[in-house]
Amino acid sequence: MPQITYTDCEGQVRTVTATVGDSVMETAVRNGVPGIVAECGGSLSCATCHVIVAADWAARLPPPAADEAAMLEMTAAAREATSRLACQILLQPALDGLRVRLPDRQY
Repeated sequence: MPQITYTDCEGQVRTVTATVGDSVMETAVRNGVPGIVAECGGSLSCATCHVIVAADWAARLPPPAADEAAMLEMTAAAREATSRLACQILLQPALDGLRVRLPDRQY
């Protein structure tokens, strides 16, 4: 099972074990990771699961689809080069060790 490391805006680090096929957002919510609001529950309509993927991991992910890219324009915190919506990153064994940073706000 892949492990994901979440770092909050204050530098607190939390590593959790994920289920293959679940999203980075679902994993955060299930494990009580603070900083992921997930207001829409993963339906790609709120941008409250904004994460910044570590640069070395960003290149391993497929690029955001057009609808995700459009939602990333609406994040509360400034979008960064490796910003993604956690609901759109589906976990697979190759993503074991994925690292994401949470922005200072989701609203």
